[in-house]
Amino acid sequence: MGTTLKYSRRISHEVSFGGVTIGGKQPIAVQSMANTPTADVERSVEQTIRIADAGAEIVRLTAQGRKEGEALTPIMEQLRTKGCRAAIVADIHFTPEIAMMAAEVVDKVRINPGNFRTSNGELESLINICKRRGVALRIGVNHGSLAKRVFDEWGDTPEGMVASAMEFLHMCRAAEFDDVVVSMKSSNTRVMVHAYRLLVEAMAKEGMTYPLHLGVTEAGDGIEGRIKSAVGIGALLADGIGDTLRVSLTEAPENEVPVGRLLAEYFVGRTAEFEVESLDGYSPTSFRARTSARPIIHTEMTTEYDVVEALSDNPTHEWRAAILSSADNRPKVLRRIYDDADAERVAIYAAADMGQLLIDGLAEGVWVDAPQLDAATVEDIELMLLQAARLRFSRTEYIACPSCGRTLYDIESTLASIKARTSHLKDLKIGVMGCIVNGPGEMADADYGYVGSSPEHITLYRGREIVERNIHQSEAIDHLIEIIKRDGRWHDPE
Repeated sequence: MGTTLKYSRRISHEVSFGGVTIGGKQPIAVQSMANTPTADVERSVEQTIRIADAGAEIVRLTAQGRKEGEALTPIMEQLRTKGCRAAIVADIHFTPEIAMMAAEVVDKVRINPGNFRTSNGELESLINICKRRGVALRIGVNHGSLAKRVFDEWGDTPEGMVASAMEFLHMCRAAEFDDVVVSMKSSNTRVMVHAYRLLVEAMAKEGMTYPLHLGVTEAGDGIEGRIKSAVGIGALLADGIGDTLRVSLTEAPENEVPVGRLLAEYFVGRTAEFEVESLDGYSPTSFRARTSARPIIHTEMTTEYDVVEALSDNPTHEWRAAILSSADNRPKVLRRIYDDADAERVAIYAAADMGQLLIDGLAEGVWVDAPQLDAATVEDIELMLLQAARLRFSRTEYIACPSCGRTLYDIESTLASIKARTSHLKDLKIGVMGCIVNGPGEMADADYGYVGSSPEHITLYRGREIVERNIHQSEAIDHLIEIIKRDGRWHDPE
C-alpha cells in the first residue's frame, strides 16, 4: 500500500504566555531578539517596541547577569505602560539564579541545557516559579554547546542534541509542567533539520506534544542569510513541523520579522496531495545522496540530469513523490517558476520549497525559473541555495550571529568589512560571533573564528583552537587574514 504525501501540521498542545498562544491550531508566531544592552532600559524598551511594531508577537532579551536581570522589571513596566503587548522572553545562559529572577518578571524564560545545571533542584525551583506565575519555559538546545557529559557520550551530533532536550523534558513532565517549548538550533541546516526530526520522533514515542520553536543560528545577513534561514526553517514547515520561529540575521532585529512572516504564511493552506508507492531511499533523519553527481545550477544542465518540475501549491511533496516514484535514475534538478520581480521573495520561496529535497539528498540541482529577474541574480540565488543546503560551496560561508545585548563590538559593520576582504575565497567558513557565550560552540563548523572577548577586543580561532587573544578590533581583521595566509588558504582576488 502506498503513502500519501500532503501538508498537515504536527499535533502539539497549546502553550500560552504574555497574551500569546502557540501550538495547536494557532498560526505560527514570529519572534525576534533585541540586540541592545539589556541594562540600558530606555534603548531596550525602544527597540522592543520597534520589533513588535514590525509584527513580532514575541521579543527576547538577554539576561546574562544580575544587572540585566534587574533591568527586566523596569523594561516590563515601561513596555506595558506604552501599550506594547508583545510577549517578553528572558534569555539565560549560565546563571540559574538569574533565570529565577527573570521568571518573576517576564512572560517566558529560555534556558540552554548545555549551560544550565540540573543539580541542587535548580530546574525544579525555576519550574515552580513558572507554574506560580503562568510563565512558559523554552528548552533551547544549541549545536556546539552541549553539556560535557552529553558530548562525551553522543559527540557533537543531532542525537546528542535530542538526548539533551529529552533529559529536560523528562524533568518537566515529572514536575507536571507542560508550558514548555523546545528548540534545536544549529548554523548547519542539515544538522538543524535532522535534530528537529529526531526530536519529533523521540517525543512521539513518549506521547509528548510540546510545541517547537524553529531557527537556524548565525545565518548571516543579506539574501544569503535569508536563504540559509529559509532552507532550514522551510524544510520543517513543509512537513508541518514548527509552532513559532525566528529568522536570525546579522542586521537590525526588526528586519528579521518580515522574513519570518513570509515563511510562516507561505505554508498555510496547502491542499495538493501526492501518492508514492514506497519511501525506500528516503530518510528524514539522515542525508542519503541518491547519486554521486556534482550538484548543479540550471545553467550547467546536461542530458545527464533529469529536470523535475513542480506546478502545484505543494511543491516540496510534489517533488518528493515524483523523485521517489521515478524509474529514471539520473540525478534530479528541481525546477519551479517564480513570477515575482522581488529577488528577496524569490530567494526565500525557492529556498523554502527546495531546501528539504537538497538536505535529504533527493535532488542534485536547482532551477529557479524567475523570468522577472536578471540572469546573474538567479545564478547567485541558486548557488547560495546549494551552499545553504551543504551540497556545494562556491563562496566563503559566514557563520555570523545576529547579535544581542551581550555583543561586545559593532558586529554588523565588522561582518561587512570581513566580507569585503574575504568573500573572494572559496571553501572557507568564517565565524563572526559577538561574545564567548555562543561563540566557540556555535561556530563549531567554522575554519576560523572572530569572537568578541571584551569591549572592542577580539579573540581569533582556528577551528576550536585559540590562535590570538584580545586583539583590538582595529587590528583584528588584519590578524585574521594573516592567519589564513600562514595556513596557505589565501589567494588574492582575481
